[in-house]
Amino acid sequence: MSPSSSVPEDPSVAHVEASDTPSLGSLGEFGLIERVTRDRPAGAATLLGPGDDAAVLAQPDGRVVACVDVLVEGVHFRLDWSRPQDVGRKAVAANLADVAAMGAAPTGLLCGLAAPADTPVEVLTGIADGMWAEAGVVDVGLVGGDVASGPALMISVTALGSLEGRAPVLRSGARQGDRVAVCGRLGWAAAGLAVLTRGFRSPGAVVGAHRSPEPPYAAGPAAALAGATAMIDVSDGLLADLAHVARASDVGISLSRKAFAVPDRLVEVGSALGVDPLEWILTGGEDHALAATFPADATLPEGFVEIGVVAEGADVLVDGEPYAGPTGWDHFTSG
Repeated sequence: MSPSSSVPEDPSVAHVEASDTPSLGSLGEFGLIERVTRDRPAGAATLLGPGDDAAVLAQPDGRVVACVDVLVEGVHFRLDWSRPQDVGRKAVAANLADVAAMGAAPTGLLCGLAAPADTPVEVLTGIADGMWAEAGVVDVGLVGGDVASGPALMISVTALGSLEGRAPVLRSGARQGDRVAVCGRLGWAAAGLAVLTRGFRSPGAVVGAHRSPEPPYAAGPAAALAGATAMIDVSDGLLADLAHVARASDVGISLSRKAFAVPDRLVEVGSALGVDPLEWILTGGEDHALAATFPADATLPEGFVEIGVVAEGADVLVDGEPYAGPTGWDHFTSG
């Protein structure tokens, strides 16, 4: 999110000075590409990986799920808060979660990167290491991309996926009477951001959640198989993202505070910072949990917890009332 004032040094965050390592300008575009792609696993769907004008992936389903996210230094990450490896993992996780939210399985990743010429190569190879590591969680690879010079460090990741013969799970499928459920962490990344913004670096559990999310990738296809009627990746805040489902489906969504079990660690951090931790759970983004709606008689897949119902209306209500305050993050209206 938005940058804040400087914070104390953290020994867990590596700082690389330009004098300590070759720069991007000295290594060059193709030298960097060679360094970050050499001897990397490509993933089962990759027929032709990096090295040609384009990659070739097998798509037995005949349809391709595609999504893209852009991360900008100072907006989505800070290298004095996160290691380059964390940044790489975060960039990939944001996209893989979108694929999962469609009920699909990832098949490959593309990356575009822009950076100043004096960027230390260790920063860029660290980002690449993190990207490959997160891609390996779902057995896919970086199959191609591009590198360009620019005034700031920017990472664009495109993820591709396969529906494996299933229909995509859209935002527009929720129906009155459906159950609303979530799978994955909520509020942890927001708590970590609050900690970092106030100049602290612990507790490590919430700071780590901000630095490198852990989306429940397998839960997306599992929800599709269980009959999910709508699904979304919680990237900007649960209330804000469920509002997208409500609008697309022309329904209302009613949530209950009692349905949310607030983890002890969030209670502790909230008490220390003077924040109600339920605020982070309802409005915090970047954990990349999955929120889905299911028919009333459906059995929820493992890991999903019911938090409300789909109802009449067009709004997302909490205990029958509109939520007071911002419901999530928007790049052009949030400050």
